[in-house]
Amino acid sequence: MKYYCIGIKGSGMSTLANLLYDLGNEVSGYDDEKGYKYTMEGLEKRNISIFYDAHDIDKDTIVTYSKAFSQDHPEIKRVKELGLTIKEYNEVIGDITKKFTTIGVSGTHGKTTTSLLIGSIFDKTFGCNYFVGDGTGHAEKANKFFVIESDEFNKHFTAYYPTVAIITNIELDHTECYPGGIAEIRDTFKIFADKSELVIACGDDENVRKINFKSPVIYYGFNDDNDVVAKNVLLSEEGSSFDCYIDGELYGHFDLHLYGKHMVLNALSAIAVSKKYGISKEKIEQYLKEFKGAKRRFKEKVFKDVVTIDDYAHHPTEISVTLASARQKYPDKELVAVFLPNTYSRTEALMDDFVKALKEADKAYVMDIHCDREKASDYPNVSSDTIIERVPNSEKVSVATCDKLLKHKNAVICFMSCTNIYEIEEAFEEKLK
Repeated sequence: MKYYCIGIKGSGMSTLANLLYDLGNEVSGYDDEKGYKYTMEGLEKRNISIFYDAHDIDKDTIVTYSKAFSQDHPEIKRVKELGLTIKEYNEVIGDITKKFTTIGVSGTHGKTTTSLLIGSIFDKTFGCNYFVGDGTGHAEKANKFFVIESDEFNKHFTAYYPTVAIITNIELDHTECYPGGIAEIRDTFKIFADKSELVIACGDDENVRKINFKSPVIYYGFNDDNDVVAKNVLLSEEGSSFDCYIDGELYGHFDLHLYGKHMVLNALSAIAVSKKYGISKEKIEQYLKEFKGAKRRFKEKVFKDVVTIDDYAHHPTEISVTLASARQKYPDKELVAVFLPNTYSRTEALMDDFVKALKEADKAYVMDIHCDREKASDYPNVSSDTIIERVPNSEKVSVATCDKLLKHKNAVICFMSCTNIYEIEEAFEEKLK
């Protein structure tokens, strides 16, 4: 079949394009952004064509598009006028999930790393297809398993058909998609999970525990009332280690080259699903220890006494765990946060939590809010200045003023956002060089 992906440089769409290609389809795409994005790596590897202007499209092509593109976008209007078949992005993914034993990894945070953890273990053991929102995807028709990062944005994951549904946590986010707040978010996770044969969920999460799942559940966490429990957790400059107990019995000891207690939780879910499918404890131990992390998750560069960290953190909880992880690995360095907020609605809804999270840094810099699907005029009382006013020792920064970061010596500087934070990071790193 032939697929045309509009918004192909988006993290999710680029991964879908890679997957469709690997499954034997003819794939091309369109994007407004002509500059290089990290998501292009897989597209270029597969020689998938990217168009920026109008061009001929075969009539038997199926079109799918990113939700970041409105119905008024010229390319969307053009494919409609051509009479092409158009399928929602999540519907195309849902069709793929039906073809495999699918492990759907959901949650407000931790989806990407957990998906890659599980995908790595299953790929090295059985051979495994995977779809991860950091621009990573791979598939072979012969593989039995499919690990997919299952995003709750716009209720996308309700179109998926997981055999196993993993839920890492549930918090308030994507407020523009969930006017009913946290209750609506919980209900949506239940819809997703109830399609599965088994749920593996973080039992330490109060919102997870409030859901009455239809399917059997394996709970994991630090608390003793879970089925899979991490004890004797050690967080050091070298990484994280813990003992894993299953149903009250010691199962094994695990070492991670990852930082933060949240990574221990991610590993517990990987252990639980791997054990369910008969992967030996020894292999799980080995492959967890070998795992090095995801793109745009705690990616470090060293410039003499300054370390820069690039992280996708865009929610207060993610900011907090990124800063805690940096503090764990670099306890003797000044901890500096550089944060680019994304969407006015999220910033407004989680303002108090953003303030609390950024206070955990020794120094915080905040950029102007970025948003390509909301208007600033609709949120007259929401701005980066609102955050800065409430966070001691914080100030505004931009690409043009990144020189001010140079004053930080013996520091770890965390650049955090789900959007184009790389612009200021790259500008700063050039000055460091």
